[in-house]
Amino acid sequence: MPRVAFHTLGCKLNYAETATIGKQFLDRGYQLARAGEPADVWVINTCSVTERANRECRQLIRRALRSPGNPYVIVTGCYAQLDPENVASINGVDVVLGAKEKFDLFRYADPSAGKGTPRVHVSEIETVETFGPAFTTEAGSRTRAYLKVQDGCDFNCSFCTIPLARGVSRSQPVDDAVAQARDLVVQGYREIVLTGVNVGDYGKASGASLLTLLRALEQVKGLERLRVSSIEPNLLTPEIIDAVAESRTLCRHFHIPLQSGTDEVLRAMRRRYTTGQYADLVNAIRERIPDAGIGVDVITGFPGESEAHFDATYRYLCGLPVSYLHVFTYSERPNTPAAAMKGTVEPRVRYQRNDMLRMLGQKKKQAFYEGAVGRLLPVLTEGDVEDGVRFGFTSNYVRVGIPAAACRENEIVQTKITGVSRMVCTGIVGEERVPA
Repeated sequence: MPRVAFHTLGCKLNYAETATIGKQFLDRGYQLARAGEPADVWVINTCSVTERANRECRQLIRRALRSPGNPYVIVTGCYAQLDPENVASINGVDVVLGAKEKFDLFRYADPSAGKGTPRVHVSEIETVETFGPAFTTEAGSRTRAYLKVQDGCDFNCSFCTIPLARGVSRSQPVDDAVAQARDLVVQGYREIVLTGVNVGDYGKASGASLLTLLRALEQVKGLERLRVSSIEPNLLTPEIIDAVAESRTLCRHFHIPLQSGTDEVLRAMRRRYTTGQYADLVNAIRERIPDAGIGVDVITGFPGESEAHFDATYRYLCGLPVSYLHVFTYSERPNTPAAAMKGTVEPRVRYQRNDMLRMLGQKKKQAFYEGAVGRLLPVLTEGDVEDGVRFGFTSNYVRVGIPAAACRENEIVQTKITGVSRMVCTGIVGEERVPA
């Protein structure tokens, strides 16, 4: 029986799509190669969000080519879509597939035919209009599944290649998403995370909305948690915030990209909000849902970001009542407006600023976790156990360690939070709520 190995770089959306591609092989009698086992076919799903991501993709391709048995190598994903000729030029690559072709892999690739001249099947991104449904689960876990409900983006931020790699915004119909969610619940998953490139733009072409989808998924019997992976600030409406506040299923957790704490840089980035509007949104969430987890994406070293701009961003984030930061160092991407902008920031300075914001993010997270101490919170337990401690997450995205003997995997257990150690809350099961 032939074996196939899958390797994925990048976001949860990529992992969901790899799982769907994998089904094409399993349906044809392939066996999944485990880590370290030789494989007849390697499928590499790539990312291209930064130049570092591109470099990691090339390294992974070369590692596949060095593996035993001279495997048939298929490369797809964002890097393959954006720079197919470069990928195909790596000696030993057999097939390069674009965004339109990857969900119909065997139409373009025949691993049984053996290796030969590299073939490139990458359509112009403007022709990509279909939606490839996909979902994936965390390795070895029956706790959380990631369901792809949206793809592509129409926002065209000046630093981003996603519209070039994934095309226009498009969504899965509500009924299809609900059907997939029901299947996942039957398989035992208690939490579903909605993924996409721009999830807040869900339903744009059909007249549906993210709120419509959330309301429909709330009705799925047995689904105990529903989480949105990320949502743009201009698409996070008061109605969605109210829905989360009033729901027993929707997680009290928002991940909201910011990117810069100054309006001048936001305009250069072509973002669709101001720092004032962003702060008003965060404060509105805090007022409606005081214990909400709020994550923030920030980019350091964007062209034209002066020391004064960075200082303003740092001060802005210090005063913003958020829970954690995801900090990215700006990377020039070909064919984006930002790559041609003046005011290039030295890489050394970009990384210094990144380090400063990461440290601030750790302080934010520590303070948010400390605010949970003494509370009784439901924790969805996972398979990870270290030194007798099982880990899980609360609805508002606090990671908690619980004595493994007191709970099993994939349970929602009421947990008294007793402390914070090494950026993880500690807890014990079954305690009564501590009076405020």
